[in-house]
Amino acid sequence: MKRKKVLGATLMSVVMGISMFATGAFGQQTNGKESYRVLIQGPASEKAKAKANYGVRWDFDSKGFTTTVNAQQYEALLHNKNLTIEKVSEVNVGTMREEAAAKPGGTTGAVPSDRTPWGIQAIYNDSAIAATSGGSGITVAVLDTGVNKNHADLASNVKQCQDFSQTKVSWVDGTCSDGNGHGTHVSGTVLANGGSTGKGIYGVAPEANLWSYKVLNDRGSGYSDDIAAAINKVADEAVRTGSKVIISMSLGSSSKDSLISNAVDYAYGKGVLVVAAAGNDGPGDNTIGYPGGLVNAVAVAALENVQENGTYRVADFSSRGNPATDGDYVIQERDVEVSAPGRAIESTWKDGGYNTISGTSMATPHVSGLAAKIWSANPSWSASQLRAELQNRAKLYDIKGGISAATGDDYASGFGFPRVK
Repeated sequence: MKRKKVLGATLMSVVMGISMFATGAFGQQTNGKESYRVLIQGPASEKAKAKANYGVRWDFDSKGFTTTVNAQQYEALLHNKNLTIEKVSEVNVGTMREEAAAKPGGTTGAVPSDRTPWGIQAIYNDSAIAATSGGSGITVAVLDTGVNKNHADLASNVKQCQDFSQTKVSWVDGTCSDGNGHGTHVSGTVLANGGSTGKGIYGVAPEANLWSYKVLNDRGSGYSDDIAAAINKVADEAVRTGSKVIISMSLGSSSKDSLISNAVDYAYGKGVLVVAAAGNDGPGDNTIGYPGGLVNAVAVAALENVQENGTYRVADFSSRGNPATDGDYVIQERDVEVSAPGRAIESTWKDGGYNTISGTSMATPHVSGLAAKIWSANPSWSASQLRAELQNRAKLYDIKGGISAATGDDYASGFGFPRVK
């Protein structure tokens, strides 16, 4: 059987021009033996037998179930004509890139260099802003590498902490330790509250609640079935708790994955707004990643703190959408929807300090935080109404700087840069 590349996930961050949107490996080592994460589909009776034989990591009902098998078991499954077997690939961040991400030009700081970094000033349209506000009553579920839930600027916001990334069990409640830093960084941009010490950094919506769902391991890699399961969990929790929830995903792959696509549709149908990074494979066209490229996800491109043609400039690394659907102000698959600050973004870090990194990963939480702030002020709105408001605000600040950016809806910046005012 020919190997089929299936979506894994990795951090959409770039540091010093290095893309961390990596390609993946199909196998892993377990007790010295190669093993595979697989999706098994087929008639209910055959799936029941396979579940009994191999166990279940995640059950996606009619869409199949996932499990981990060794090489011998995998070969046996391939010879079962009653089942369809598909590998669920893992996308890995290389060691050198991971180190570059952790220390881009120096060690992390014990205090931020700016309590309201340039991205916060830009999205608030206020260069003199000293503190942010808003987001009360709204939850942002950050699906990433976890969070330092004891960080002084985040601790009071953390309401759920769950781990979907462990290999021996599929899910653990109450833990979301971040050994990478990326998840803590994006969480801070969404809702850092200035810190209990009064010396910390601010995110866009500091009164919002945080659900931290760790779907990527400390290397910054993960499996599509874990991500899909986490998205489904968020949607179900939103219904169970009666919460207005925004999913923020600074992760992705160049390939579309059916499990994640189905999960995004499920969440959107439950009234959850999904915001995802466009990717770091620009500036060529049709380089947008997934799940950002899905119709039911708001894809966010990255801006840098440079003025060009009277506006901020789209970063070269930021993935571009489909030029064939340029200018129509209609979101189709592989369209960039909006853009936000993404280069040289300072935020909270895993060690309790602060760090500056770049990528569409960093642009995404700016939009997630803005969505929380707007929704809090308009609690009767649906997720679709909230999305329309983001689009309308983006149109007010059209982006004309950067490769492929142009007047109106373009495939580099989308509708534009949505802001507080």
